[in-house]
Amino acid sequence: MPILGTGIVPGGQQGQELQYITRRAFIPELIVSAYQATPTLAAALANSKTAMGGISGVTVPVQGAALVTTQWSGFAGTFNQPAYQQGIWNIEFNLALAITPIAFVGPEALVQDEHAVIPRIHAVMNDATNNMVATFSSSLFNSTGSDPTQWQGLPCAIDDGTNAATYGGLSRTTYPWLQSPVTASMGAAATRLLVLRNIARVYAGPSPLTQPGCGELPNFGVCGVATWYNLASDYINNEAFRIMADGKSFDQLDRGAQSGFMAVTVGGVPIYADLNCPEGTLYLWNTNYLALYLHHRTRFDFTGFYSTMGNWQLGFVGAVCTAGQLVNAKPTSCGRFSGYTYPTL
Repeated sequence: MPILGTGIVPGGQQGQELQYITRRAFIPELIVSAYQATPTLAAALANSKTAMGGISGVTVPVQGAALVTTQWSGFAGTFNQPAYQQGIWNIEFNLALAITPIAFVGPEALVQDEHAVIPRIHAVMNDATNNMVATFSSSLFNSTGSDPTQWQGLPCAIDDGTNAATYGGLSRTTYPWLQSPVTASMGAAATRLLVLRNIARVYAGPSPLTQPGCGELPNFGVCGVATWYNLASDYINNEAFRIMADGKSFDQLDRGAQSGFMAVTVGGVPIYADLNCPEGTLYLWNTNYLALYLHHRTRFDFTGFYSTMGNWQLGFVGAVCTAGQLVNAKPTSCGRFSGYTYPTL
């Protein structure tokens, strides 16, 4: 509805008359306010790998035990006869299919013909990708495997068996090398020292004495914004601005004094904030092993429009499709730590 009686636009009958004979000054851009930025999913998509068809579309051979046994020997150089030792198993995953249907009603095109400020079909096509990305990001952080048609999200991929007793078709109890270090009750605000302890636990494993880790550091971390704020605050208090060697201070440089961080680095691991990540939870993962697999023929692909005349309707229907799965080939290289306290922003 037009706004009358404010600014240079009069109210009353004069304002009503003007609106009947005056066009609106539309800005020919559609500003999208319905979604959130998804940095974690963006990183996963940028690092995605290709999957093909078939049953168990992503099958990863994993060595979880020794294939040979080293023996000590003396001057004679003798050794016991080697025995066959199974140490390789497959973890298998099926792709999950996401479909965003798009309807294009015939009269819509007639109404907007030559008079469209924003062609609605253009907005719908753009929204199909945005809506799919929002759905993926939600599944990435919230899917616990209860719905087999969705991705198995981070709660499944980085888990000790609490959310997903089996992973890739194998029992996490029988095969403990499928377990990730998990702590559910941190009970304090995120600080450099606590996050460094989490990183060390991923390195050392769920139980260093009985169930040692892989000895590899994670290379990526993500947490909620308020949780990240506490961690960043542990750095901000220690910031200092010094005079440069040439006598100039930072505030005299072209870019001015730099303060704050896009990513907070702890022990060489950058920690990012994501609005979709549950507050109080920190995920640490290794992108060498945890990756998003996308089918090579369905990466946000559009089917094309097809007539709905067969349903006695003038119009068209199409769909954007993506088939993929989140796969963690080495869960011991990742960790999940929750129960961090966080402020109200």
